[in-house]
Amino acid sequence: MTPLEQLYTDDPRWYAMIGDIHALLERVKISEEQSDDVLHRRRLSRILSIHASTAIEGNRLSLSQVADVINGKPVWGPPKDIKEVQNAWRAYNEMTGYDPWSVDDLLKAHAHLTDALVEESGQFRTVGVAVVRGDGVVMHRGAPAEEVPALVEQLLTWGKTTEAHPLITSSAVHYMLEHIHPFRDGNGRIGRLWQTLVLSRWNPLFAWMPIETLVHHNQARYYQALQESHAGAVVDCRPFISFMLDAIGNSLYRYIDIATETRADAGVSDTVNDTVNDTANELSRRILAMLRDNPRATANAMASALQVSDSTIKRHLKTLREQGRLQRVGSDKAGHWVVIGRPQ
Repeated sequence: MTPLEQLYTDDPRWYAMIGDIHALLERVKISEEQSDDVLHRRRLSRILSIHASTAIEGNRLSLSQVADVINGKPVWGPPKDIKEVQNAWRAYNEMTGYDPWSVDDLLKAHAHLTDALVEESGQFRTVGVAVVRGDGVVMHRGAPAEEVPALVEQLLTWGKTTEAHPLITSSAVHYMLEHIHPFRDGNGRIGRLWQTLVLSRWNPLFAWMPIETLVHHNQARYYQALQESHAGAVVDCRPFISFMLDAIGNSLYRYIDIATETRADAGVSDTVNDTVNDTANELSRRILAMLRDNPRATANAMASALQVSDSTIKRHLKTLREQGRLQRVGSDKAGHWVVIGRPQ
């Protein structure tokens, strides 16, 4: 295993990204202080996180079904998927009781996440594991089973004692949990939960940030960043840290959007689904309509016309491009937009 002090090489861009995250946290704090529905927003954000984190691992329940499970309503769906959501809800709600640098608490959290779902729940694996692509190609082999307990203990000790910024530390710990692959199953879920836990110890607001949601929407990039971080002869999780810093910044923007876009009751599953998706989808439709009419429209002009911030427009443009619904032709200054597909 790579010596922990050499887990990554610095990227000068990180520090501007970290500065932006600090500024966004202040905006989140102010928006919460000015809000009369903080508990609703936090609950909604956590529902989003749980839906996203389980969906990444193949859970087939919709967001509204996840909300129903959490609210104790009957749901027609695969029992395993329902149990995954119940387990995740418990694990996230018990997060305040976990010590991020305790091996015992890591095992306890894994037990909560995987209860009645996997062999060796709450225990380090006793067998070898590999991440295998759909065509049978082995993408990554976890550490030898006999080395796992010592490697995890070393990692958590490093995380507790390093002088790196918590945003960098949490991302490196997340990556290394995926790299070591200490459990038979549930490594992705525990890695994402543990990063959220580490960040929440630095700033309690992170307990409610929908980081997993942004990872879910950028799943291909997430796995690419994991692959690139061990593509060489030694581990360098610089690509993964860069990806996570971007996702964290976007998650803060998303939380602010939730604050300004909705006053719905998170206890009603249909409203949860509509609140989160319909507002964003409607704005995307309006952006595409504007660009059909004026392919050279600027983000500033669209923001003014649609009465949202420049950053909101830019995030939607980025998402639309990632979804293959929008293409930029030419330079940022002299180019134009091409809308792909028919109006929805």
